[in-house]
Amino acid sequence: MTSVLNVDSIAAKDGTSPVALTKQEAAKMWCNMNGTGTIAINGSLNVSSLDDNGTGLYDMNYTNSMSDANYAGQVNIQNASPQLQTTNSSYLYVQSKNASGTLVDSLVWASNHGDLA
Repeated sequence: MTSVLNVDSIAAKDGTSPVALTKQEAAKMWCNMNGTGTIAINGSLNVSSLDDNGTGLYDMNYTNSMSDANYAGQVNIQNASPQLQTTNSSYLYVQSKNASGTLVDSLVWASNHGDLA
């Protein structure tokens, strides 16, 4: 038997919170961050904070951890080469390098797909 579910919105049991995506194929994290000057989150999902670990070195800390470190992480960096250094269940570690291989501060866009803990 085929089922159809037609809704205008879905909310958690309290009626206002977002629904947790635990075993879905949607992105579980995305972040648009400014890594120049004082680093800042421009927009995000499931990112609680950023760590500035030096020029071109950033941690994106998850609000809700991934189930393990075996997820697919993607990074794009403006005018630089992205290097996804570490996939960890609680943060994403990124390096931003220019064409010469020198670490540089830049704008960073990242996302990942996998299962939440």
